[in-house]
Amino acid sequence: FLHSATMVKAGVILVGRLAPIFGDVGWWRPAVVGVGVVTMVVGGVGALRQHDAKLLLAHGTVSQLGLLVVGFGVGHPDVTAAAVVMLVAHALFKAALFLAVGIVDHATGKRDIRRLGGVGRDLPLVAGLTAVAAASMAGLPPLLGFVAKEATLDALLTADDPWATVAVGGVVAGSVLTVAYTARLWTGVFGAGPASDDRAEVRHPPGPTSVAPLAVLAGMTALGGLFAAP
Repeated sequence: FLHSATMVKAGVILVGRLAPIFGDVGWWRPAVVGVGVVTMVVGGVGALRQHDAKLLLAHGTVSQLGLLVVGFGVGHPDVTAAAVVMLVAHALFKAALFLAVGIVDHATGKRDIRRLGGVGRDLPLVAGLTAVAAASMAGLPPLLGFVAKEATLDALLTADDPWATVAVGGVVAGSVLTVAYTARLWTGVFGAGPASDDRAEVRHPPGPTSVAPLAVLAGMTALGGLFAAP
């Protein structure tokens, strides 16, 4: 929770605080938008190559941080406002996903998505709550991740800046990768799974105190999308 929602955001917050000051400096937008777009795409490709569910999420976090750097780095007020929403959305869905992987790891002793498939039949509530968080990360309506990503794209498209236009292409490419690795994560952990004796079994079912935080985060993700205006 600390890693996904707090520590890795420190640099992003710094970019957000400095962008209004440095936004008009000639090198700022090319450097920040360029680094953000490359980070988003490289992180997404890295996530698709992982078999460890936690590593997959970690590389996905790198990709999402690239998106946040793009949003904050452009320096336009509307794009910055959208990036703030994305910051909150990411904290909620990624913390929920890391907790979900932790629950599955504790229950089965495994995180390899090649051996986990089918756990959803044994942990239907965890699978359902994880699906909500994963859908928010993929940008599906009506969740907060969808609102944040659409707001980011809308703000970038209406910003009168050539680097904002470049950023749109990077965000779209990165978003395609986000959908791909999100689907790979959820189906790999909770989908049908391999018909093998090596398939993971649930030996320690999670208790209410393990599932409750996941439910709170997934619920906030859903409510945040449904009541996005306030």
